[in-house]
Amino acid sequence: MHRRIYLASQSPRRLELLRQIGIDAMVLPLRHQSGRADVDESPLPNEKPADYVMRVARLKAEAGVLAMTGRRLPVMPILAADTTVALDGRLLGKPASPEQAAEWLRSYSGKTHRVYSGVAVAWEGQVHTALSSSKVRFRPLNEAEIAAYVASREPMDKAGGYGIQGHAALFIEHIEGSYSGIMGLPLFETGALLRQTGMILL
Repeated sequence: MHRRIYLASQSPRRLELLRQIGIDAMVLPLRHQSGRADVDESPLPNEKPADYVMRVARLKAEAGVLAMTGRRLPVMPILAADTTVALDGRLLGKPASPEQAAEWLRSYSGKTHRVYSGVAVAWEGQVHTALSSSKVRFRPLNEAEIAAYVASREPMDKAGGYGIQGHAALFIEHIEGSYSGIMGLPLFETGALLRQTGMILL
């Protein structure tokens, strides 16, 4: 019975969430020595946000399998995930600049947007996937708050330009869905996929 998995992600938040539910995960980087990523995360033309995160999560899991076999690592299940924010149907990844992060925060002010997280687990020649969709409502924000948050640099490595587990929690008045999914790894869906590999979580 396997008791460890590979996490095909370098996200410290995902690793923290896995540890929260008692899963021992080893980070499996998906980058070449040159620094080039193994997975192209560019959206396809007219791709819907839910389709995008599911496709990218699957690609990451498949890249993880190649990395595991190519490096002759011990065989274990490989978990991958991808998260994006959608506002009015527009897919938002990570902000390219502080100015873009501020623009996105203004667009969230007083409105509801969606957060999609796709999860994929590769094991024994198959890749199983699951989708989490949540709604997040921001209270109205003023320019001083937006400027201070952007200056903290917290938005710059986060999907949609904010982290619910950080200072942005002060902005969020309501969520409907999965808190862990908004963080980047929906634990309910993750647990269900890992059980399919034979892992006993409790």
